[in-house]
Amino acid sequence: MNKLYSVLISQYVSEKSNFVCDKYNKVIFRVSKKSNKYDIKCSVEKIFNVFVKSINVINMQGKVKSFKGKNGVRSSWKKAIVHLKDGYSINFSEFE
Repeated sequence: MNKLYSVLISQYVSEKSNFVCDKYNKVIFRVSKKSNKYDIKCSVEKIFNVFVKSINVINMQGKVKSFKGKNGVRSSWKKAIVHLKDGYSINFSEFE
């Protein structure tokens, strides 16, 4: 049970993710680096009581940023795009 909650870190929110969520019935999450598609699917289905149609996983490379003339690198992270079956949706306002 504890592993279910350690896989999903947070919902990823941007203009593009909001467009995808509304139009294609997909939800985008920031997930742990060690998780795989099966872990993500089980976590989403059990936590939110929905059925998952498919999952795409993307490893996002950390960006190089400079601060006061010193270069640094933001940490890399993993993004999961979860496609829900028709008739299912996740309302995040209920879980706050």
